[in-house]
Amino acid sequence: MPLINMPDFAAKLLDDFAARGALRIDTPVIQPAAPFLDMAGEDLRRRIFLTESETGESLCLRPEFTIPVCLRHIESATGTPRRYCYLGEVFRQRRDGENEFYQAGIEDLGETAIAAADARAVNDAVQIIAGLLPGRPLAVTLGDQAVFEAVVRALGLPGGWQKRLIQAFGNTAQIEQILLRLASPQPVTGFAPDLATLLGGDEAALIEHIDRTMQETGYSTNASRSPREIATRLKEKLSLAETRLDGTALLLLCEFLSLELPLGEASAALAGFADAAGLSLKGALAGFEERVAALADLGIDLSRITYRAAFGRPLDYYTGLVFEVTRAGDGAVLAGGGRFDRLLTLLGAREDIPAVGFSLWLDRIEQARAR
Repeated sequence: MPLINMPDFAAKLLDDFAARGALRIDTPVIQPAAPFLDMAGEDLRRRIFLTESETGESLCLRPEFTIPVCLRHIESATGTPRRYCYLGEVFRQRRDGENEFYQAGIEDLGETAIAAADARAVNDAVQIIAGLLPGRPLAVTLGDQAVFEAVVRALGLPGGWQKRLIQAFGNTAQIEQILLRLASPQPVTGFAPDLATLLGGDEAALIEHIDRTMQETGYSTNASRSPREIATRLKEKLSLAETRLDGTALLLLCEFLSLELPLGEASAALAGFADAAGLSLKGALAGFEERVAALADLGIDLSRITYRAAFGRPLDYYTGLVFEVTRAGDGAVLAGGGRFDRLLTLLGAREDIPAVGFSLWLDRIEQARAR
């Protein structure tokens, strides 16, 4: 039994989903926690309601639908492409105290026409909200995880810093902290003198030292990592701490992140940035341009979509398109989504399955309708 009232427009919403070729799928409210803890991102991990089964398995109240829908698809061994929809309660710890609310959405799994599927997801989200909020002006913000990753890689940063920047995409404060550290590296402190000496020398000696210390302290019997893995992590930490991004590269990254303009002008701006910076971004920019063209083919006014290079969404599984829909002049997100091509493989699919989707925040839509 639901603990909160179903929005009065839910039936209309489900009819709309069906008309768009989406099959409704139900997933249990109680979910295994591991996939969310591993893949959903730091922001969502902090908001999950965790519990435990009688056998000690870590469980949680369903915090979102994308991962459960993907797991259900894998378990059912259904072929692709498939278009699913969902509507139900999700549970997250929120500052406003409304920890249980309804979400609905559509997931496209296995559609290989990437640009067309991306454009359809954005168009569907906008059309559905426009139908629920007739006459209300909407604002769409679009970003691209793949373009950001291409810029970071082209700048030649060490792999560890690339990983940190990519994971922080969309979190402005975290990105700024990383850039500050890259501009002014801080020495690593807290290592014992003998360990500090070994970190700068022979790796075999470092591994032997760690192994001996673990044996003497009894830590080795409960350790989740081997001495070699610990040595690798320590050397990586030291290397990252000592890395300094040269002034030109830092300025280029900051210049890229500052790009914000109508989507119709974004392809030319990104191409101009790449040429001026001497960065090879051809693959990522080709995908971006194809998506812009696909959106135009659907009749969408590109001048009403804002491309923001620094825009991302707080979920770790996105790989390309990311977008949000709000009421114009209001920051409350009514719909958000993006592409997550790696997620199904990480969840256990035997082959790569391209995927894109979006979710609707029904409580916020209901509030907007009331106003």
